[in-house]
Amino acid sequence: MKVELQNLTKIFPNRNKKIKEGVVAVNDFTFTIPDGKLVGLLGPSGCGKSTTLYMISGLQKATSGKIFFGDEDVTDLSPENRGIGLVFQNYALYPHMTVLQNIMFPLQNLNGADKMSKSQMLERAHYAAKLVQIDELMDRKPNELSGGQQQRVAIARALVKMPRVLLLDEPLSNLDARLRLQTREEIRRIQKETGITTVFVTHDQEEAMSISDLIVVMKQGVVQQVGKPQEIYDNPTNLFVAKFLGTPPINVFEGKVQDGKLFIGGEAVMSVPKVANCSVYVGIRPEGLTLGNESSQSLFSILFSSGASKSKEGLTCDFSALDVMGRDVSVVSSHPNSMNPVVRAIVSSENKIPTTTKKIKFTLKPSKVFLFDKATEERIYF
Repeated sequence: MKVELQNLTKIFPNRNKKIKEGVVAVNDFTFTIPDGKLVGLLGPSGCGKSTTLYMISGLQKATSGKIFFGDEDVTDLSPENRGIGLVFQNYALYPHMTVLQNIMFPLQNLNGADKMSKSQMLERAHYAAKLVQIDELMDRKPNELSGGQQQRVAIARALVKMPRVLLLDEPLSNLDARLRLQTREEIRRIQKETGITTVFVTHDQEEAMSISDLIVVMKQGVVQQVGKPQEIYDNPTNLFVAKFLGTPPINVFEGKVQDGKLFIGGEAVMSVPKVANCSVYVGIRPEGLTLGNESSQSLFSILFSSGASKSKEGLTCDFSALDVMGRDVSVVSSHPNSMNPVVRAIVSSENKIPTTTKKIKFTLKPSKVFLFDKATEERIYF
């Protein structure tokens, strides 16, 4: 089911009654969610992602704009008539009911032509339980289940009505790290198997990037960028998006472009011949900082032969520490022009690296370097 949002806006009344202007939670949101895709609404707390989800569900009425499910205008339809399945952050299971009763509950409220017999409800409930792999837990009550199992019950309850659209409001936030990873993989598997158009709200960019077909990045109620996860990571449209996506986070420096050269501090770090002279923010992904020519030199020789590369262009930092992450190593350093507490570079861990150097010089991969206008924070392409 395709979901189309047209100029969707939500304004809440201001709690300060002396101020007439309301609080804009979502501002002119226009986007089409393709049929059968999983779309992640991503952004910090208060950006309007959950409000958008609740307007799609019908739990909150839009101040202005339209919502279409396929060709049907559902803007003024009540939630029960929209054909949605909604999974809340806190599961919202009935504690006195068994797993089976919780899953069946939405079916028991169907009336008219949609009313089902008990055998039909049981068949549908067992199908939904098997889909989320809890069919052996049907006689248990919620307090006898783990957090991950409770979340699966909530998903099964949302799926049992065969909804046109599945809506997930931060469904993993109450789970520990291992369960989060396992459950998000399960959500992706279930969505693929059912083909239900799904909207997934999260503030965790790793979650959004790992399971979404498309990501919508939001800030203060305004859509910042829409695209495939890797495309947004590789081509952020502004500084906010660049900083929000990526683990470890992008390194950001204050810099300037002068006569076709990019300067950070007093160093010319890279050539940017097509960019006019201006002050900029420089974003460099951790994997975009390399220690000399790693294909021909060991990291030991790069770090400690002279303390820094002899290359003319590059970024010299004060070496701090090495964080070993298994396959890779995070080189931790600092720079006076850095807007981050530390500068991180991700390099290979094939060589053992001592930690006695003071200065370290990086060369930059142009594809991992982004320039942003210092006044508007919009991307400057080069």
